[in-house]
Order: sequence, then C-alpha cells, then structure tokens
Amino acid sequence: VNQKHGGTRNLKDNLSDLRAQVAANNSGIRLLHSLVNENGLENVEAYMHFIQHNAEMAVRNMLKSFASTHGARASAIDYLDDGSPIQLTIDIDPETGNACFDFEGTGPQILGNLNAPPAVTYSAVIYSLRSLVGQDIPLNQGCLAPIEFKIPPFSLLNPSDDVGVVGGNVLTSQRVVDVVLKAFKACAASQGCMNNLTFGDDRFGYYETIAGGAGAGPTWDGRSGVHTHCTNTRITDPEILERRYPVLLRRFGLRTGSGGAGMHKGGDGVIREIEPLRPLTMSILSERRCLRPYGMAGGEGGKTGRNLLIKKGGIALNIGAKRSGPIDVGESLVIESPGGGGYGNVM
Repeated sequence: VNQKHGGTRNLKDNLSDLRAQVAANNSGIRLLHSLVNENGLENVEAYMHFIQHNAEMAVRNMLKSFASTHGARASAIDYLDDGSPIQLTIDIDPETGNACFDFEGTGPQILGNLNAPPAVTYSAVIYSLRSLVGQDIPLNQGCLAPIEFKIPPFSLLNPSDDVGVVGGNVLTSQRVVDVVLKAFKACAASQGCMNNLTFGDDRFGYYETIAGGAGAGPTWDGRSGVHTHCTNTRITDPEILERRYPVLLRRFGLRTGSGGAGMHKGGDGVIREIEPLRPLTMSILSERRCLRPYGMAGGEGGKTGRNLLIKKGGIALNIGAKRSGPIDVGESLVIESPGGGGYGNVM
C-alpha cells in the first residue's frame, strides 16, 4: 500500500481501524446466528420485542410518577459558551405516560461546528431517560416509544445540511443532557464537555478526550476526574502515550476545589499538561469555558474550564475554548477541565 496516499497521514492505522470494525461486525453476526440457532428465530424476535416493551413501560411509569409529583409540565434552559440557548419544554400526559419534548426557543444554527443533527438530540434524550428510570433495563429504542419530539428547523439542534456538526456530537450533546436532567430536577450539571484534544504533524495524528467533574445529586457527591454522560472513552496510559508519541505528560491529576459546593459537593475536574518534543500542531475543542456547570437546589456551580498555552519563559496564554495552532519545543498545553455542580445548600 502506498503510504504517501493523499488525504491521510497514516494509512496503516486507518486500515487497521477499518479491519477492527469489520471484525467486530463479523463477530456480532456470528453471535446472532448462534443465538438464533440455539433458541429459534421466533423466540429471539419475541424477546427483542419484550425488551423494548419493558423499556417503554419503565419510561412511561417514570414520566407518570414525575407528573404526579411535580406536575405535567417541566422546562429548562441552558446555554453554550457563545450564548446560544438550548430550551426544552416537556408536556406529560399523566394518564398514558406519553410526553412531548419541545425544543422551541433553541437558538438558530451557528457559524461553527456545534450544530447537532436531530439524531444527536434523540441519543441524548434516550440516554437521559434511561438514567432517570429506577429499573435496571438495557438501553434500547423502546425508551423513546412514549416520546414525541419537536425540534425547530434550522435551529442548532436541527440544522441544514451545509453547516458544521462535528462538535455537536461531542459537545452540544452534553448540553442537551444537562437541559433534560435540569428539567426533571434530577441532579446538578456535570462538566458538560469532553475536552477534545488533538495533536500531530504531517506524519501522525493523536486524539483524546479528557475527564472532568460529575454533578452532585440529592443523595450523592459528584465523582471527580471521570467521563460523564454520553461518553465513556478511556484515556491513553501515560507510559504508552510517551512511548508512541513525541510528547511528555508533565501533569495529570485532579483540579482540587473545582467542584461546586453544596450539601453534596460536585466532582472536581482534572489538570492535564502536555509538552511536545518536536514542533506540532495542537487543537482543542471544548465548552464550559465561559458558563459554569449549574448547581441545583441551592448548590453552587462548578468552576469553568481553562485552556492555557505555556510559552517559553513560563508566560501563560489563555487560548480560549476552541483553538488550533502550532506549539513548539519548550512550550506546553495545560487543560483544566470543568468541575461538576453541587447539590443543596451548604450545611
């Protein structure tokens, strides 16, 4: 294979990724065939429907229970760092458990990459509903059976097909979850960001997402230094990172005190500092650098995140939430991820 093929810096890695995906699909095919051979197609299909029906009833019961306690209408609003609102009104039928999730009032599509196709909103809502259900059920499409969606066209949650959307999946999705959980009065906001960091040159590229603080709730403190909500990626071990890539990991630890205060404290974010061993391009795509993750029931918000370029001589330069540019030997990039919000008044 010609390793200088245009459009990719490392064709070998790209092909390995594709082979891994094909292998995973083939493994799934074999396991499904084995299940059908063992139990029969009719039984397998029947239990697939049973699982979805059970999820549907669990969500309906949760919605009816919420309506009986808090009323049949719930609403919430939160904002991206650029001020774009994500607004949600939920109307619940207390008899059937049907609900309408209406995002009217959400801001227009934006000149940037944080627009999110409707599938992202569906995924964020199904995740949130599964989290709110007080039963151990597998995540499946049945959770959305009682839900009607209204998403205004050409809003940032239902954009046209000619705008950027890459940040919608990794950042805007987190804000949708924040809004849903806020409407249900479930818990304080978590870090609301995946802190997407990439670096590389014309020979390689590397990508990671960085943990932060989780929001606290009525009976729990937020966890510190974890991925939250719609992500569960593992970060590369320091030894592997430094062995395979031309960088040094100078710091990686908890950002003490970044979680919001409250009767239950929000989780702390992390501090991660990376220094290149040769000139590279580093890029960061992040949120919650201007607006704090909200607290709930009197709890304080978590601290916002911060991205710093440490220049030669030790001068720190705040590069903002979204930036791509060169980084030289002797410089370093410091990512301070947001903390989670606290819950309840401080005792």
